[in-house]
Amino acid sequence: MSLKTISENFNSLPELVRVRAAEIGTNLAFKDDNTEITYEELNQLSDSFAIGLISEGLVFGDRVAIWAPNSINWIVCAIGIQKAGGILVPINTRMKGNEASFILNKSEAKFLFTEDSFLGINYVELLEKEKLNNLNKSFILNPVSESVQYKFSDLLNINSSINLPIIKGEDYADIIFTSGTTGQPKGVIITQKQNTQVFKFWSKYVGLNQNDKYLIVNPFFHTFGYKAGWMSVIIIGCQGYPEPVFDSEKVLEKIEKFNISMLPGPPTLYQSILTSKNLTQDKIQSLRLGVTGAASIPVSLIKDMKEKLGFETVITAYGLTESTGVATMCTPEDDYETVASTSGKAIADVEVKCIDAKGNDVNVGEQGEILIKGYNVMQSYYKDPDATAETITADGWLKTGDVGILDQNGYLKITDRIKDMFIVGGFNAYPAEIENIFLNHSSIQQVAIIGVADERMGEVPKAFIVKNKNDDITAEEIILWAKNNMANYKVPREVVFLDELPTNASGKIMKYKLRT
Repeated sequence: MSLKTISENFNSLPELVRVRAAEIGTNLAFKDDNTEITYEELNQLSDSFAIGLISEGLVFGDRVAIWAPNSINWIVCAIGIQKAGGILVPINTRMKGNEASFILNKSEAKFLFTEDSFLGINYVELLEKEKLNNLNKSFILNPVSESVQYKFSDLLNINSSINLPIIKGEDYADIIFTSGTTGQPKGVIITQKQNTQVFKFWSKYVGLNQNDKYLIVNPFFHTFGYKAGWMSVIIIGCQGYPEPVFDSEKVLEKIEKFNISMLPGPPTLYQSILTSKNLTQDKIQSLRLGVTGAASIPVSLIKDMKEKLGFETVITAYGLTESTGVATMCTPEDDYETVASTSGKAIADVEVKCIDAKGNDVNVGEQGEILIKGYNVMQSYYKDPDATAETITADGWLKTGDVGILDQNGYLKITDRIKDMFIVGGFNAYPAEIENIFLNHSSIQQVAIIGVADERMGEVPKAFIVKNKNDDITAEEIILWAKNNMANYKVPREVVFLDELPTNASGKIMKYKLRT
């Protein structure tokens, strides 16, 4: 297919969708298991939905939540919320009723769009016993039951003379709540222009083009699935294939069936595909672009992604919700070692530095807390000025809480979370550093290190390990290997084998579950 010239002149998601409808309206935009939609239809349906929302009582600046898995209706809903002047509040599909109600109340969400059945869960029922102070109504996005009272589709056919507001770049686009692994979740406010500018850069930098077919496995409630996912599809004008649940066998089928070329995800996604019994070269020959990121990535995985899965480009990146999802990126030309062991360097017009406990810049090659400054830094935490002041310095630097090292070329290596560090007999132990060493062991597929109390040393390392299938290595052999390959204070005193590590929906290991 020949590439069409498309505009890069937009500062908001509503404006972007209208521009693409005018330029490539008949092109397929998205296809899921239930339906497909062109760019023109995407624009028309999101307009209709926005009018329906306003007719229901949405006022400019109201918060509207989506608590649902990936689908085309999720995308239409999210665009429509923003076209109506609302602020999108995505909610993690793994949350329970009390966790979701916290976010609904904290954000003062006026409407909720959710599901009555997903993997056996009725989200509306999970909220029945919760006190929701601001919620007017809940609608079902993709109803399974005929008896649903309020449906997403009810808002698509409202006859009204309502004029949609003009959405500007400085208007708030979304409030995404942090994972809450170190306390209660906080709502990160990002503007329209921050989203469009960051992911205009991201999508071009990774090499996404109009011919690409992008399988979006990363969840839409997370920046990776929402902004680096379906929003980047629209920015480039390619085709997106939303997938509600990651299943390596189904993913392999879709790669082959639809000639998928773009497949980002956490390292666990690629590891699952590589170990699939149904993996053959003819099924994955269309793969072209892969984007991943984590503190610990074995060099062998990057090598396998290129040599066994056939990716032309594999890029690692680093960012957090508070930095609009992106801060640093590797280049497509970087070697295996660089892609695996670093998260690249600062993106254009963004600064990154590392500081010590006193706030002073550390030297090249020394560890320090990572700080970020630039147009990608969040506006604030929603209605939490104290937490905002603790996180953003007076001169605009975002304190990430992550520990890292910058090399002489500006490449960033993430070594840990400040809060994950523990002290063994006076030595600072960084779990990610220990995990990286363990990933050189041929029997180990995944590993997580935590610090546990010890009467003599204060704390000592404990390892949770996922072995390769059918590997019979023992804990004693693992510890002996560690003694020969790392400083004594880093060696785990205990090894626990697990079938899988507990992860959240974005693939991050939930270490607090390992501590309980």
